[in-house]
Amino acid sequence: MYKMIVCDLDETLMNDDGTLSEKNAAAIQAATKKGVYFVANSGRSYTSFQDNLAQMNLRDQPNQYSISYNGGLILENAGNRPIAVNAMPFELARAIFEVGTADPEAATHVYTQDQLFIYHPTPDDSAYLTNRGAAFTPVTSADFSQFKTFNVMKIIMALPTVAKRQAMRKAVEAVVDPAQLAVTFSSGRYVEFNQAGVDKGSAAVQLGQLLGIKPAEIIAAGDNSNDLPMLNAVGLPVSVANGIDDVKAAAKYVTQADNNHDAIAEVINKFVL
Repeated sequence: MYKMIVCDLDETLMNDDGTLSEKNAAAIQAATKKGVYFVANSGRSYTSFQDNLAQMNLRDQPNQYSISYNGGLILENAGNRPIAVNAMPFELARAIFEVGTADPEAATHVYTQDQLFIYHPTPDDSAYLTNRGAAFTPVTSADFSQFKTFNVMKIIMALPTVAKRQAMRKAVEAVVDPAQLAVTFSSGRYVEFNQAGVDKGSAAVQLGQLLGIKPAEIIAAGDNSNDLPMLNAVGLPVSVANGIDDVKAAAKYVTQADNNHDAIAEVINKFVL
C-alpha cells in the first residue's frame, strides 16, 4: 500500500497555463481523505503554490507537508513551519552566482528560504514566473554579500537553449568542484544548482523517515530531469506522458494522459483509490 505521493508541479500536476484542474484537485482530496499524504515537491518556493494547496484542501493544514527548492526546504503546511532546512554553504552559493551574473544572457535566480531574487530578469522568464504566481525581487548588484544574512536554498539560471544551459553547467563546474553540486535541468529553461546531496529524492526520503514511511511506500511523479532523483528513490516512479525520455525510462508507470489532461488523477485513481 502506498502511503505518500510526492509530486512535481510545473508540467506534471499543473496545466501548461499554470492552473490546477478540478479532476486533479478532487483526486488529491480523495487520496488525503484515505490517509495518503500528498506532498508538492517543487523546485519553486512554497510561497508560489499556496493557492494551489488551497484547491487541494492542504493549505495551512497540520500534518500535511510540502517540499520546495528541489529538496532545500521541507515544511509542514500549517503555518509553513520548516521541519528541515537544507541550505547551501554561503561560499558555494557565491561562486555559482558569480558565474551566472557574468553571462549577459542569463537571468540568475537566488532562492532564499522565503524570497526569490533575480539578477538580470528577462521578459520571457519573468512572464513564466508571473503566470505561476512566483513573486520575485529584481536586484541590480552582482555583489553576493547582499545575501549574507539569508539561507540560500538554490541558485538557477534561465537560458534560452539546451546548449547554453549545458555551457552554464560547465562554466560553474570549472570553478566549483562538481562533487559539491547537485545539478539538474527543468521546464525547458533552467539549469539548477543545489548543494550535493540535496534533491527532490533525498527530501522525499527524509520526509518519509520523519513520518515512518518507507521509500517502497512512496509514489513519485514528474516530467523533467530535476525529478529523476525522486523517481529513483521511491517504490513507484511515475512519468507523465509529456515527460522527457530519461524520466520515462526511470518510471515504472507512464501515464496515458499528459499534464494538461489530468495525469495525476489517473495515477491516484489507478494506484491509491
